[in-house]
Amino acid sequence: MEQRGRSRPEAAYCRSKGFTMSIQIYGFWRSIASFRVRVALKLKGLPFEEIPIDILSGEQFKPGYEAVNAERVVPTFIHDGHSVFQSLAIIEYLEDIQPDPRLIPHDPKERAYARSLALLTVADAHPLVVPRVRNHLAKSFGADAKMIEDWGKHWTTEGLSTYERLLSRRKPAPFALGAEPGLADICIAGQVVGAHFLKLEMSGFPIVARLAEHCFELPAFATSHPFEQSGYKSAVAHR
Repeated sequence: MEQRGRSRPEAAYCRSKGFTMSIQIYGFWRSIASFRVRVALKLKGLPFEEIPIDILSGEQFKPGYEAVNAERVVPTFIHDGHSVFQSLAIIEYLEDIQPDPRLIPHDPKERAYARSLALLTVADAHPLVVPRVRNHLAKSFGADAKMIEDWGKHWTTEGLSTYERLLSRRKPAPFALGAEPGLADICIAGQVVGAHFLKLEMSGFPIVARLAEHCFELPAFATSHPFEQSGYKSAVAHR
């Protein structure tokens, strides 16, 4: 939340990282939640700076970033000194400050449908495969790399299977709610990104795969993919 009457820790931390104040997101190349926010910003045509927080090395737990986001996760969105966290809340904030193009429908029934599709990933599937869950599986239950990978494949597949069932009842045309991409498509594409990480075969989810193809034909989606981020390219180069 905006800090009134005292120094803003996010502003100080941003300056320490060498960035000026406008629109910033603290994110990470591998973060699917950061992907969702990148896409929304680009669909809205809003310029931004992304400040990398390496959540694999534990940078999110350092005091500087904890002062920005007490949850110690990414992304965190900063606009005019106002801080918003959680990708769905950030996208809804963007919808309020930049209504066009719309990502969330006006109609209550359509809006509820879009949010339901979004929450399938945001609330159900994705939280089960994030780093803190994988780390807990290893630390508390002795899960090895293969077990953790199988865990991720299971829950990512469950999310894809549910999307396939839902989209078979209301076919994309070509996007989930019609002619233009929106909140639901951003979140479905994020679930597919998770499948890319795990090298999952998409042939069992043809409707989801076609929707994702339409999404990634758009620059806002394609340039936001984790594999297109400098952090990924740097990590590959150092292997």
